[in-house]
Amino acid sequence: MTTAIAKGLTAGTWTIDPAHSTVGFSVRHLMVSKVRGRFTDFDGALVIAEDGTATAHAEIRVDSLTTDNAQRDGHLRTADFFHAEQFPVMTFKSTGFRGEGSDFVVDGEFTVRGNTKPVTLEVEFVGVSPGMGNGAVAGFEAKTVVSRRDFGLDIDMPLPDGGAVIGDKITLTLEIEAVLQS
Repeated sequence: MTTAIAKGLTAGTWTIDPAHSTVGFSVRHLMVSKVRGRFTDFDGALVIAEDGTATAHAEIRVDSLTTDNAQRDGHLRTADFFHAEQFPVMTFKSTGFRGEGSDFVVDGEFTVRGNTKPVTLEVEFVGVSPGMGNGAVAGFEAKTVVSRRDFGLDIDMPLPDGGAVIGDKITLTLEIEAVLQS
């Protein structure tokens, strides 16, 4: 059993509003800067039971990846990286919630390229708004760092003088607005 920690979240299904949410990432490039990107096609929900237990799940369509550079985006979709044709969806499924003050930590299983690994999301609960006539809206910001190699994105592109073109650590950043379903 997992327990919902954040006050103001009532029982029910809170679905991600993709028009007001972002699933982003960043990775070191040439060891001196970061490339940032996002996925534009995703969905998911936080389900809170009457007893306060909670679960969360999400799906992210790999071919919706954008770094605002068409050539790089095309390469990231190939078998060198995400292999979007064979593995079109990444998934997240929670395995537990832990409170940390008004915020919480969500443990879960993240699947990329058919590889499932445990991840821990540090979540800031932003709050609940009555919304604009379509039901209550909750806001969350979450972050985690994963190793791309753990998920089979293991292309090595070493630089002649040391280092690599692409770093191993990927920072995933989620800005989520979720709407309580009636």
